[in-house]
Amino acid sequence: MYHQQSQELPHDLILSIQRILDLKDLPETDIVGDGFNAVDVINGYFPDEESLGQLDAVQAKLVRDEQDLRDEIAQLQGELKDHHRMQLTQEMISELVEQMYLIRDKAIESEAIVQKVTRDIQVLDLAKKNLSLSMTTLKRLQMLVNALSQLEDSVKDKKYPDITKSLSAVKQISASFKQYTSVPHIGQLWKRTQELQGEIRTLLESDFDFYYLQTPNSPKPATITAACATADVLGPDVRAALTTRYTALLLAEYRRVFRLSDEAGQLDNISRRYAWFRRILGTHEGGLGRAFLPEWKVGWWLVTGFIDTTRGDMAALLSKAGKDLTVTVLLDALQQTKDFELSMAKKFGAPLQDILQETSSTPARPLQSISSCFEPHMGVYVQHQDKWAFPAARPRAIADLLAPHRGSKTRASLDTHQSHSTIDDAEQTAMVVLPSSTELFYVYGQTLDGCAMLSTGKPLFDLLGVFKKWLRVYAEEVLVLQMRRTQPLRRSADVRYDQNEIKNACLVINTAEYCQSTAQELEEKVRQRINGDFKERISLQTECDLFISVASSAIIVLLRELEAVCEPALATLTRTTWINHELVTGQSPYIGDLVHALESVTEAIVPLVESKKYLRNLFDKASSLVFTRFTNALVRSRPLKENGAEQVHSLIIDVALLIDLSALKSCLLRLPGEVLTTHGYTRSVTKTTQCLETLLKVVVTPQDPAERFILNYTLLIGDASFSNFQKIIDLKGTPRAEQNDLLDFFITITSTKPELEQTSFLTALDMDPPLTSALGLTSPNGSRIALPGTGAGEALFGTLASPPISNTPSGADTPPRGDAHSTKQVFSDIRRLMNFAVRRDTGPQ
Repeated sequence: MYHQQSQELPHDLILSIQRILDLKDLPETDIVGDGFNAVDVINGYFPDEESLGQLDAVQAKLVRDEQDLRDEIAQLQGELKDHHRMQLTQEMISELVEQMYLIRDKAIESEAIVQKVTRDIQVLDLAKKNLSLSMTTLKRLQMLVNALSQLEDSVKDKKYPDITKSLSAVKQISASFKQYTSVPHIGQLWKRTQELQGEIRTLLESDFDFYYLQTPNSPKPATITAACATADVLGPDVRAALTTRYTALLLAEYRRVFRLSDEAGQLDNISRRYAWFRRILGTHEGGLGRAFLPEWKVGWWLVTGFIDTTRGDMAALLSKAGKDLTVTVLLDALQQTKDFELSMAKKFGAPLQDILQETSSTPARPLQSISSCFEPHMGVYVQHQDKWAFPAARPRAIADLLAPHRGSKTRASLDTHQSHSTIDDAEQTAMVVLPSSTELFYVYGQTLDGCAMLSTGKPLFDLLGVFKKWLRVYAEEVLVLQMRRTQPLRRSADVRYDQNEIKNACLVINTAEYCQSTAQELEEKVRQRINGDFKERISLQTECDLFISVASSAIIVLLRELEAVCEPALATLTRTTWINHELVTGQSPYIGDLVHALESVTEAIVPLVESKKYLRNLFDKASSLVFTRFTNALVRSRPLKENGAEQVHSLIIDVALLIDLSALKSCLLRLPGEVLTTHGYTRSVTKTTQCLETLLKVVVTPQDPAERFILNYTLLIGDASFSNFQKIIDLKGTPRAEQNDLLDFFITITSTKPELEQTSFLTALDMDPPLTSALGLTSPNGSRIALPGTGAGEALFGTLASPPISNTPSGADTPPRGDAHSTKQVFSDIRRLMNFAVRRDTGPQ
């Protein structure tokens, strides 16, 4: 009894049965198959309208087909249910599998029989192949014997053309017998071949030696030309040996004449060496050299031999000279060597290094040029450049070039020159940069070109170090000294600016800009010329930064002049008594003076500075300086509200100061002009003005009631700093007794506002600003002065800030806020209460 799953045959088994019985799949009809398409079937039955009349017949046929399929399916299902038939089918399958194994075994036996039958045929094929190879070898052996016989006859007759042909044939044929040298007869032929090649080489060397001696019995040039072809057949080592021997023969006299112990062999007579070789080279080309084949390049070998010998002599002479070596002798010898090497490269139409590479006995390590032996001794030249340069044909020391511009007399000489500017304004206007800077870089260019022609290795890198040294000297000892004030400071009431001071500072800015940009070009020029080993080490960034610092220092000088001119107007603001302001009719008189001072100095500076970058930086710093000085003057003019004054009077003060501040803002915004004004500058001025306006609005706010005054402070200022609030009430001139109550209210109210910050722009506000200027001129080597403009708002009040007053709580001392527990402990700190109690002794009186 079979289970249901045992009655279903696997799909793989069914496919195997079909392949064995050679059964084919049922043909796909219109209905049977995966590609059934009802529309195509209907169109097949009814191709046109007339066929629609057969609709009944087609329908009847489809019904019959359907019934036949049903009957066939029922029959197959019945057969599947017949267990006996299924068992019979499985037995048949087993028999078929056994037959398949039997057929496979028969096929293996048949293959073995076929191999046995064809084995004799394979042996015969191998015998045929070996016989053919033997016949070919015998023929080549016969050819080798004949060629050796001809070669022996040609060697006896010294007929180089025949020797060349026979030797070429012998070498070509004998190469195929190299693996058969163990055979005695072939080994004898191989040995004879090598002996003949040795005899031919000896014959060649003998004939070449006789040819070099030019005796009556010497071979003719045509014979030597044919011998060159024979030498090429022997191998490149024979050619190299013959050319080396010829080179040594021609240079033997050179070694004798130019010995290091003789005068002719000294360094200052190097020109005689090159003249001698040119003469020998001409003799070679017009005499013995005509017999050599052009591809031998005997002239290249002569150049290589001469360079090898001369380089060794030069290295020995330079080492022997040591400290006694003068730069004149060194440069003269090096220049003549460079000219000689260039002439040889031009004569043979190839770079000198390629000539040395091809004719070197060790191509992996070719010979070096004669000029390369000078590089270890080029320090003499570099040290000389530290003192001397060669502009045009007139030697001049760099130190002497800069000497008139260094020292304590530098500024005085410049002032003397500028004092005569009224005599020749055109000449003064034309001087945009200091002439010494252009002359310095002209010397640099000439020196760089001269050094690059001599060497592009370490000497050029060392020369860059000399350039760096004198650039630093020029920045620190020429440009910086130009800005040191030698005249006494002007009086505070003097509203006129120093025209010479401004012109001098602008000249320094232009010169520093020129030096910085030209130094960058110099760096790129050196990097293009120097060898690859030093390219990554080439940098003049430090020197460029130094010139930027010099320009920034010159900008400080201009700001110092600007501050001095603005000082009288700001002093007027400091002495202003705000209680006397009864009516606002417009801007205060001091603002007009301040605006006039700013515009006059600006009009004097802008035409003299070439770089817009530095002008923008100047205006950024100037706006910050003016706002800082204005704020300091305003702080020193406190109180801004007299104790007990009316609210109307506070508004008058507020309106007056806001009008003044607006006029100052308008002046600063139009100072740079349309070309120099940037969005950053406008944003900075606007933000700083807004901070000052906020400060004024808080100061003039009535402090009664206190809660509204403090809430207004937190709304406008936006911080909970104890010390910042103290600054506000100090500016208002609030009495000490009232300050304690206000501070008490402030702590109580701000403790309930955790969203407030601990700092604001008031944090950096100095309540005791210095009377003297905060500007100073320092050495640019100390630190780099950044060019970007200062920030607005908070940065303004931080420029001239002083430490907080002792025993005065700062923003960091404000008690923490944010939860109920911290609010309850506002007054739990005894030390904080003590500091609060003694404020009447520490605050401004």
